Amino acid sequence: MDFSTEQLRTFKTVLEAGTLERAARELNITASAVSQRLKALEKQVGSVLFIRSRPIKPTSSGDVLLRLARETELLSAEARRQLRMSEDEARSLPPSRVSIAVNADSLSSWFTPVLQGLADQDLMACEILRHDEAHSTELLRSGQVMGVVTTKSVPVQGCSSVPLGAMTYRAMASADFIRKWLPGNDPASELAAAPMVNFDRNDDLQLSMRRTLAGSARQDAPVEHFVPDSRQYVAAVAASLGWGMIPDIQDPKDGSLLPVNPEWESQIQLYWQRWKIPSRALDTLTDLIIAAAGSAGLMAST
Repeated sequence: MDFSTEQLRTFKTVLEAGTLERAARELNITASAVSQRLKALEKQVGSVLFIRSRPIKPTSSGDVLLRLARETELLSAEARRQLRMSEDEARSLPPSRVSIAVNADSLSSWFTPVLQGLADQDLMACEILRHDEAHSTELLRSGQVMGVVTTKSVPVQGCSSVPLGAMTYRAMASADFIRKWLPGNDPASELAAAPMVNFDRNDDLQLSMRRTLAGSARQDAPVEHFVPDSRQYVAAVAASLGWGMIPDIQDPKDGSLLPVNPEWESQIQLYWQRWKIPSRALDTLTDLIIAAAGSAGLMAST
């Protein structure tokens, strides 16, 4: 089954724009024309490709086609660039568009050299989505992104997986908080009762540590705060809002945070998964990410 470039571009634009009207403006055609193309595409495929919501979302069949559309766009852009003989002609071409998903703690710490590397090249325009590392492969599988920093080692079908190392998280709190809530008389019960700070409702690090250490020492849930920003999360723990799992790479090391117990730590193994296609842009991005993780000492933590 062959799809025209026009069909794939329209399909991708509608999903990225979220509505037929916005897609029509980007494509410089009418919303009716966009609708006609989508109907023709669904007829050709023989299944429904969209959930007609706001924003429009792909079905499972649509996910397959979205990945094809993005792969086609990326490979076509790189082929056009390679076919340009002169450097001036190559510069006149738009960069390849690459989308990836990275977890918040990585973005705010070891990922900075990747951004610097992207600034030094004109090969790609990169969209970075902030997404939980335990769930980001869903975006890769659906075709929404081309690469992810994830905790999943087994590659998604059609992708490769490379270990990046580990981020070490330690249970930490301010000195005042430790004096009030965690004096060390009965560590398990104290930890079970102490307020804690979570990143968001997908963040299971604190609860997992509490379950491991406290077990059934206390059944009622402690006070939970949610601070969905990596730097502000550290600030919240330092301000005595609660205890939290702080990655070594984000420990301010200024005395504002202290380990609750030197043995209370977790290692989060990270992997880089990407589409397994011959792409110079993805190769460049992969090299930048592996180098950044290595420079930050993630491999030394494993």
